[in-house]
Amino acid sequence: MVIRRKAIEDKAMANTASLDAQLDDFNEDVRKQALKGLVQTADAEPTMALKPIVNLHAHTFFSYNPHGYSPTHYAWLARKRGLSVAGIVDFDVLDGLEEFHSASEQLNLKAVASIESRVFVPEFSDRVINSPGEPGIAYHMGVGFTASRLQGWARAFLFDMRRRAERRNRELVARVNDYLQPVALDYDKDVVPLTPRGNATERHVCVAYVRKAKTCFPGEEALAAFWSDRLGASAETFDLPDGPELQLLLRAKTMKQGGVGYVQPGEGSFPLMADMDRFTLEAGAIPTLTWLDGTSSGEQSMEELMQTAISSGAAALNIIPDRNFTAGVKDEKLQNLYDVVVMAESLHLPIIVGTEMNSPNQKFVDDFDADELRPVVDAFLKGAYIVYAHSVLQSTAGLGYLSEWADKNFRDGEEKNDFYHAFGRAMSPVLRDRLATVDDSADRNELLSAAGV
Repeated sequence: MVIRRKAIEDKAMANTASLDAQLDDFNEDVRKQALKGLVQTADAEPTMALKPIVNLHAHTFFSYNPHGYSPTHYAWLARKRGLSVAGIVDFDVLDGLEEFHSASEQLNLKAVASIESRVFVPEFSDRVINSPGEPGIAYHMGVGFTASRLQGWARAFLFDMRRRAERRNRELVARVNDYLQPVALDYDKDVVPLTPRGNATERHVCVAYVRKAKTCFPGEEALAAFWSDRLGASAETFDLPDGPELQLLLRAKTMKQGGVGYVQPGEGSFPLMADMDRFTLEAGAIPTLTWLDGTSSGEQSMEELMQTAISSGAAALNIIPDRNFTAGVKDEKLQNLYDVVVMAESLHLPIIVGTEMNSPNQKFVDDFDADELRPVVDAFLKGAYIVYAHSVLQSTAGLGYLSEWADKNFRDGEEKNDFYHAFGRAMSPVLRDRLATVDDSADRNELLSAAGV
């Protein structure tokens, strides 16, 4: 009897592992069926209790994820880990949006979908902001999109972001090919197939190069000699033949400032921050300023930077907490983190946090129990609930955080944040049917009642 039970358990575990792997298949139908199978399996188990942890900044395989996670896979893992709110963000595309929302609905997971790109900020053209070594260039986000099928100018802008990214990558590969001969990539054959819809990043390019090098130098000694020569480092410092340390070094040495493939960006290289904010607003999402660690010349003028961003439409702030502290250390970066949170709260900017998940060494979720983060955790959770509430209400009846309805119904930012926080904390996908008849004539008490407040 014991042997038979063990065999049944082993078969179930093998089936679950197979379905987990299928969550990252490039065929969306395969991913959907895999999730359906996993949900049926999970129905027989206790539901994971929610924890006071969130990650709203996780990249998927539609831009780059080192584990190959699809939006569906990330939703499944977020549910298993007990995240109170989860969010995806991809560079230059909204390709994973509908998939992520659909998977999250099935899992009763509070979900937010966002986009990230780089923009030019004319007012800071002589100051580095959060893109190292690149004055005037900033990573910038739109948070809480509810649809990827846009119309008019917004649709054209989204297409242009994808087109610009592809052009930059093709030009980069051409330059790096010259340096890495005989290891040279055919962009269409070697890079594009690494992505579900062709939206490659520098990290995909690095994967393609290390794989190509393995075919050009099948012997370990020859491969080590090639990379040592091209990267100017001992082979002992990177993990041959194709490990993440090698990829990171390749990117740093050839694609970043000082590398053979690098071209200094400036005005015209990326869209204006104001234009990306206009795009985000037209799509019904929240323009979001991103912050690195407060040490650059631009971020040392944080109040000016925030006001510049707000004047072009920004209404939230994104932070990557893990970049901003070392456990057990009280230093300048940690104080900068505390200061920027206070500043954002004084301006009533919801704070969105996450770990990025586009590099192998990044966590699935931040350590919200860390002593260093405890003073700011409440602000992080509140921001997550606010933007989740925005996503629900914007998709329901256009009652999002920056809607005309919000302008009419709240006296100030504090009152607005308190409402969206309360709604987002109480609402969940299983309660969405309560909003079926809601329109823009609804009052806030009616909405809070529907959420069970």
